[in-house]
Amino acid sequence: MKQLFSKIYNTTKILWATAFCLTIAACESNFQDVQKMGISEFSPSGEAESINLKYTDSGKITANLASPKMLDYATVGFPFTEFPKGIHLTLFDKNGKQTFIEAQYAISHKATGLIDLQSNVKISNQSGDQLETDQLYYDQKNEWFFTAKKFKFTSLKGVSYGEGIDFSKDFKKVNSQKISGQVQSE
Repeated sequence: MKQLFSKIYNTTKILWATAFCLTIAACESNFQDVQKMGISEFSPSGEAESINLKYTDSGKITANLASPKMLDYATVGFPFTEFPKGIHLTLFDKNGKQTFIEAQYAISHKATGLIDLQSNVKISNQSGDQLETDQLYYDQKNEWFFTAKKFKFTSLKGVSYGEGIDFSKDFKKVNSQKISGQVQSE
């Protein structure tokens, strides 16, 4: 009888150990599935190709934005719109004068109103002024551009190079730092 009791006891221990191992293995699998559900994929809430948007104010066009691809992340904590294949942006002032902007990549932050232009950024106006840089920010509210990166500025007066510049969208107010080059003075 003692042997039978010992045999039942050992069999019960083995069954409990097996059940415990199976439970742990099953929980691990479920735990990994639960972890995967907790991770939200960072994907756009909207996507568009070959866009050509016109922005208006009081019936007048203020900007024209063209891009091969737009990704809208409107549902994330800090909403933004991404242009992974670049943009062509034309800004119009009150008199209809145009400022042209090109960049191979851009991201527009909705909360701050800043547009981050990157990679081979070129901005020019109808007067022939042109700025080239690797990165440029545009403050939409204040209609102001700025960068701390190296730049090349070409105008009818000459060519200058520098690191760090900020200016109005019509190039009438320009503040540049660390500049070099030959520019004619008035």
